[in-house]
Amino acid sequence: MRDTRDWMWAEACELLERADRLQRRFFQLGCGLARRPTWEPPVDIVEDGPFVTILVALPGVPSEAVEVIIDGPTLIVVGHRPLPVDSRRAVIHRLEIPYGRFERRIELAAGRLELKRQELRDGCLAILLRKLP
Repeated sequence: MRDTRDWMWAEACELLERADRLQRRFFQLGCGLARRPTWEPPVDIVEDGPFVTILVALPGVPSEAVEVIIDGPTLIVVGHRPLPVDSRRAVIHRLEIPYGRFERRIELAAGRLELKRQELRDGCLAILLRKLP
């Protein structure tokens, strides 16, 4: 008969492996084509009166590698997160933060919106939109 602690440890390890697989699926990794996005960053969208704030999680992405486009009712955030420069000679033990080309398309509510400001800080791109009359 198996020891209860051994069984619990095996179950915990299995749950962690399952969570790891789900996280990879969530970020839609592995597209593999150079022109197509390989991952889709998570977003938060908050509406406050005449403003809509969109936060896009972009850890390790320099501001010059991000482009924000409003195409009709769609906000598009595209860019590229490079691998760390010194990783070419390094032994990588774990690589959980997605890298490569990304794209996030966000369907906006009906109505016209104006891009007021965008700022990349602390690993998040904050996009402020103002509703137009």
